[in-house]
Amino acid sequence: MSISKALEKLGFDPINDFILQDDGDGAYIRDWNSASPQPSAEAVETARSEWQAEYDAQAYARNRKAEYPSIEECVHAILDDDLDALQAKRAEVKARYPKP
Repeated sequence: MSISKALEKLGFDPINDFILQDDGDGAYIRDWNSASPQPSAEAVETARSEWQAEYDAQAYARNRKAEYPSIEECVHAILDDDLDALQAKRAEVKARYPKP
């Protein structure tokens, strides 16, 4: 999967530009369909490392999203005039997963 993300980061489209295959030893580019030249292994690895760093930096956001109150809980808090409890729950989640 990360080779696909790396190629996407380099501006290539997985539907039109390339086909990956994994025979059990890791994914590789089976077919290159783009009119642009296929990037070097080094360029793909650099893009993969950059993508991974960006993904890792957003771990706090993914964790927060999983624990934030649902839309339904927010609507009920608004209708029940209980925004303080809702904000307290959000603050607790933010404290547990601070921004880096």
